[in-house]
Amino acid sequence: MTQTQNPTVVFTDVETVEIENRAVPEPEPDQVLISTDRTLVSTGTELTVLSGDVPQGSAWDDHIEYPFTPGYNNVGTVVEVGSNVEDITEGQRVATYGSHAAYVCADAEACRPVPDGVSDDEAVFFTIAEIVMNGVRRSDLTWGERAAVYGLGLLGQLAVRVSQTAGARPVVGLDVAESRLEYLPDVPGVAGANPIEDDAEEVVREAAGGSLADVVFEVTGNPDVITDELDVLREQGRFVVLSSPRGETTFDFHDHCNSPSYTIVGAHNSSHPPVATPATPWTQQRHAALFFELVADGSLEVESLVSHREAADEAPGLYETLLADRTDAMGVVLEW
Repeated sequence: MTQTQNPTVVFTDVETVEIENRAVPEPEPDQVLISTDRTLVSTGTELTVLSGDVPQGSAWDDHIEYPFTPGYNNVGTVVEVGSNVEDITEGQRVATYGSHAAYVCADAEACRPVPDGVSDDEAVFFTIAEIVMNGVRRSDLTWGERAAVYGLGLLGQLAVRVSQTAGARPVVGLDVAESRLEYLPDVPGVAGANPIEDDAEEVVREAAGGSLADVVFEVTGNPDVITDELDVLREQGRFVVLSSPRGETTFDFHDHCNSPSYTIVGAHNSSHPPVATPATPWTQQRHAALFFELVADGSLEVESLVSHREAADEAPGLYETLLADRTDAMGVVLEW
């Protein structure tokens, strides 16, 4: 390995992004070194950190300090393997939770091999897919149930697609931005609405033959609208918090939980089982493998979700644009 420069995206302070030339990391015996091909910006998490819009005393606040190295959606090619690595080979494409950097190291067991039938632009959505698949699985959504998704950013778009692929009929996506509604797939069983301009309950009932949703996915991250989303949920339905809301929600446990007997489900990515067991087989790696399979056979389409594409060295300007207005941002891809 002769490369000595490793351009890396760094948040040096609030609203300050720089490209730092760091040393190329050396893989440990159980690791591989990866030359990055694509990374995907997590507009929710990363812009929260970059803006400094983190509630004091929250779990967010405990994990953020500057300089901060962002990124956890990395697809690249293995260029060096550690002495103990057997299952990953040089030249193999892999997806990892690596940062926005030209070179990253990852544990071999954490690598998700990318099959030949999946492009880099498709594969880079793998982390988002893992998060959403885990949320849909934790919701206990079953074939023929009705689903509503509030918030049609990247997580919400995947939540609509995964729910539809899992057999939900219909799936109603709701967002206040018309540009995001336009990303919804034009397929039978998927409908969209603006909850400010439209009566969300009426839209869901019309799409679902007079019924309300069995499952509602919260993906806005806005604590002020969460209780309004319960209007489209049937009694004894499930409310799944797939976003990471920033701030407190005023919540009446009688009216919003006890009386309608709702089940409220948290669905953070960390709730994946760390290892597969017969009772809990769906690890992050297994969800990634399923995502790649669904993309490869055409069951799940994600490449149309790429809204922005920039060379990695243009990252500071890109983040500045996103901070000013991310309404039109969906899949934001950096090319290395």
